[in-house]
Amino acid sequence: MAMAAGLPTSLFSLPSSLHRLTTTTITAASRTSSSPLLLSTRLPPKPPQFSSTIKASSSSSSSTTYTESRDLKVNTIPTKPIEGQKTGTSGLRKKVKEFMQENYLGNWIQALFNSLPPEDYKNALLVLGGDGRYFNKEAAQLIIKIAAGNGVGKILVGKEGILSTPAVSAIIRKRKANGGFIMSASHNPGGPEYDWGIKFNYSSGQPAPESITDMIYGNTLSISEIKLADIPDVDLSSVGITKYGNFSVEIVDPVSDYLDLMEDVFDFSLIRSLVSRPEFRFTFDAMHAVTGAYAKPIFVDKLGASPDSICNGVPLEDFGHGHPDPNLTYAKDLVNIMLRDDGPDFGAASDGKFVVMTGDGDRNMILGRQFFVTPSDSVAIIAANAQEAIPYFQSGPKGLARSMPTSGALDRVAEKLNLPFFEVPTGWKFFGNLMDAGTLSICGEESFGTGSDHIREKDGIWAVLAWLSIIAYRNKNKNPGEELVSISDIVKEHWATYGRNYFSRYDYEECESAGANEMINYLRDLISKSKQGDKYGVYTLQFADDFTYTDPVDGSVASKQGVRFVFTDGSRIIFRLSGTGSAGATVRIYIEQFEPDVSKHDLDAQVALKPLIDLALSVSKLKEFTGREKPTVIT
Repeated sequence: MAMAAGLPTSLFSLPSSLHRLTTTTITAASRTSSSPLLLSTRLPPKPPQFSSTIKASSSSSSSTTYTESRDLKVNTIPTKPIEGQKTGTSGLRKKVKEFMQENYLGNWIQALFNSLPPEDYKNALLVLGGDGRYFNKEAAQLIIKIAAGNGVGKILVGKEGILSTPAVSAIIRKRKANGGFIMSASHNPGGPEYDWGIKFNYSSGQPAPESITDMIYGNTLSISEIKLADIPDVDLSSVGITKYGNFSVEIVDPVSDYLDLMEDVFDFSLIRSLVSRPEFRFTFDAMHAVTGAYAKPIFVDKLGASPDSICNGVPLEDFGHGHPDPNLTYAKDLVNIMLRDDGPDFGAASDGKFVVMTGDGDRNMILGRQFFVTPSDSVAIIAANAQEAIPYFQSGPKGLARSMPTSGALDRVAEKLNLPFFEVPTGWKFFGNLMDAGTLSICGEESFGTGSDHIREKDGIWAVLAWLSIIAYRNKNKNPGEELVSISDIVKEHWATYGRNYFSRYDYEECESAGANEMINYLRDLISKSKQGDKYGVYTLQFADDFTYTDPVDGSVASKQGVRFVFTDGSRIIFRLSGTGSAGATVRIYIEQFEPDVSKHDLDAQVALKPLIDLALSVSKLKEFTGREKPTVIT
């Protein structure tokens, strides 16, 4: 892999004194490989020919190769704390250049092992994969060596380092692994000048709880050594098992376990009956991200979609110079296709379907021809139709939940279906406890994340299959040539039943942190002085607070999760700083208004919400604090 321009090769190397160390306990063939202690700036070499190699059968089309070394040596590498390694909402995300600094990634990985109980990793099974972005292959080699150095028994790695975030969660659960590493900065752009990220998921497949991430950060402030196994780089390009003493690395097919799970959740024959209709035109854009590895096996090979229905299906390290965030701004070219009269469709006068995936495969955006389904509406509609259309929910969902900033559309479904309902902070980890307790089945976030308790992560392909299932179910009795029920038909029928929650989010990315924090502090001071009945233009305040969540399962408390202004008519304005960026601060403003009148359901959201949007900008003094005239992204 080429180095970023102007970056010295030592930026992400271990100390130069280590390069003189030699391995005395692995085979002679192993000693001929390039130095195992340097995280190479090149692509990893093919593994050396060890003394014992046998063939075994595999579920994949090719055989699995077992390669074994007799012993394993561990070296202790002196290091010092590095500032700024605090884990955000979905892991540690920084620019690639920062991760390439000496010991930067190594410190965080070792701090993780220092934070886990020994029984969670000693002689245990862990999973490793990522979204295919720049730096993943080099990082994988270092993670493997530190895992081995800390006594991990086995690590499963996706071929070429590829595993979507949902697939990691699925594999952890299916293989009963103790946890897994996900190399991704999610929807942040990739490449030498852009972002990289790492997070750890626990044994249920969910992101590590704050108790662990807080401990990791504490250990990064006091770390003094890294335990590194003296082994050569592992060949990530071939399915197989390599053993070094009591430690082994298994390279696995990134799709098979996840595909098996999807076939258990959904009725693939029902979906195939829709996809195979000549009048149904289906288009899937993987945005050159990790779902490109899953699109053909699932949509083409299993469901019978035409190969040309897959766009940008080859994962690239820089996502083809694109921003893999599935929203109306970063997917603008794709949105424009759906705005055309001749865009993808599934009925002569009906809406089409277009799906956009994010970098690590956990988010989704659903569009019909000239019709956008908001993520808030999407999870509500999936929940309302799940029992009829999706076999996994044939007994009905156990409960529903959304993140606090997500619109109240899901609340109304839970009320009508008489289901338990939960409002949690932003961050998928907050759904996990509820799922493990058996009280939650379907959940979602307004940030294009939707999922269920089949795994413990949001799941973009699951959301796509859920929508295909609903559309297929609604059209299963349609004869060839009949007009199909479209996405817009389904959404508008839902609004007529439950009312419409107009919703929009304004993102101001990479603001100066000082100004953004001053704005939030100003708003906190403002709500501390507010009282019920206060007037904000034509709106009357019901309450204002800084959202605090007490987990009903373990009693843990998450405070300062977003400043809320809730008005007597159900309208809401919410302000929070996002923890998913790699630089500066992202200010997010959420605006929502409920409209029960069917005759007012066809307004443009920006028109319907304009009074609230103007109020939000005025109340927050956003321009004064951040200097920003316009948002970076509107969804």
